[in-house]
Amino acid sequence: MQLDTPTAQHSRAEHLAAFGRLLDIMDDLREKCPWDRKQTFESLRHLTIEETYELGDAILAGDLDEVRGEVGDLMLHMVFYCKLGAEQRAFDAADALHAICDKLVHRHPHIYGDVEANTEEEVKANWEKIKLAEKGGKQAGARKSVLEGVPKGLPSMVKAQRIQEKVRGVGFDWDHADQVWEKVEEELGEFKAELDAGKVGGKVDRDKVSGEFGDLLFSLINFARFHDINPDEALERTNLKFKTRFQAMEEQIAVQNLDLTQMDLAEMDVFWDAAKAATDQKHGS
Repeated sequence: MQLDTPTAQHSRAEHLAAFGRLLDIMDDLREKCPWDRKQTFESLRHLTIEETYELGDAILAGDLDEVRGEVGDLMLHMVFYCKLGAEQRAFDAADALHAICDKLVHRHPHIYGDVEANTEEEVKANWEKIKLAEKGGKQAGARKSVLEGVPKGLPSMVKAQRIQEKVRGVGFDWDHADQVWEKVEEELGEFKAELDAGKVGGKVDRDKVSGEFGDLLFSLINFARFHDINPDEALERTNLKFKTRFQAMEEQIAVQNLDLTQMDLAEMDVFWDAAKAATDQKHGS
């Protein structure tokens, strides 16, 4: 979807002026607005997470007008954190921006230095090595790990993907996708074996079954990574597709004055197939 206005034509001076305007408005809000005066790092945290997911939804929907709005919302949050930092004499917007600029220059020696990196994988590997060296310098004597930079609060699927990307950066990875698929089949077999053991013994060991299912998911995420598939995005697209089809089915059932809760699965399947065909045709899939 195209934006309503050609915002990409703004000059560098206009960009800087717009950012300065946001900083000025933030100063006004912090001084004059009762709600904004009450906010803290902690109170804004969950709102920032929510805004991030809203941006993700807009991106998946392909709605660039909505993306623009959500990016603005997130920029407001970043400026808000800088304002809070300035009030505590810890950091301000200039400090945060200079810090990320310095980090980008340092972690791109193939651009700002004499290191050679001609592929995406070489860039990623070099990035992880630099990050590990930085962490070692900041925490002398502390246990260093390439996984220390993976946030604890990430959703499990995203966390698994980041863990795999991190260890790949130091060479701990499969050589090719066929090996990963063999691992998927191995984990699927172990998962099924635990389920079958429960059928024989009369009781399923939920901890073992859950553990094997986690291993299976981890291996599938690994396989997706080898094929440049974002597993979280892929699953969210499937969620949206299922939701669209199910709601279309509900509408068709309501049109015929039927009660969904009084129908059996076979009856619902008839409407499901019709809804699937209708939505697939509408979206060209």
